[in-house]
Amino acid sequence: MSGKYFDEWIQGEEFETRTRTITETDVTMFAAMTGDYNELHTSAEVTKHNQFGRRIAHGLLGLSISHGLLFRTGYLDGAAIAFLDMDQWKFTAPIFFGDTIRVKARVAEKKASKSKQDRGVIKLYLELLNQDDSVVQSGYKTLMMKRR
Repeated sequence: MSGKYFDEWIQGEEFETRTRTITETDVTMFAAMTGDYNELHTSAEVTKHNQFGRRIAHGLLGLSISHGLLFRTGYLDGAAIAFLDMDQWKFTAPIFFGDTIRVKARVAEKKASKSKQDRGVIKLYLELLNQDDSVVQSGYKTLMMKRR
């Protein structure tokens, strides 16, 4: 699929990604990759007695998967130049093992480059939602996109 170029994005438009279920393997691999073996993520016994009553996924794992879900739309394929910024990202609720998450996105801003006519910048407001439609994370991601 060819990506969606800067000129094709419309300020205010919304879309949703496909879903992804968070597995123990996801959390284990993320812990191994980052070195973050905090017991909130890795100890079923310790978390029986915390405020969640069970293990939770790393917040940064949710953030990373949200970016991957954006790429699964195909909109960024061959059209995205760079990930420029992340702003006002909030971690509002835990992501549990077995939760199925998706991203709801809205084009918050769109600005053509004044110095380089072959590109522009879009700012997306993202909500990472679980299977109950609860927002677990939200914030803005800014991307530099090619123009046609």
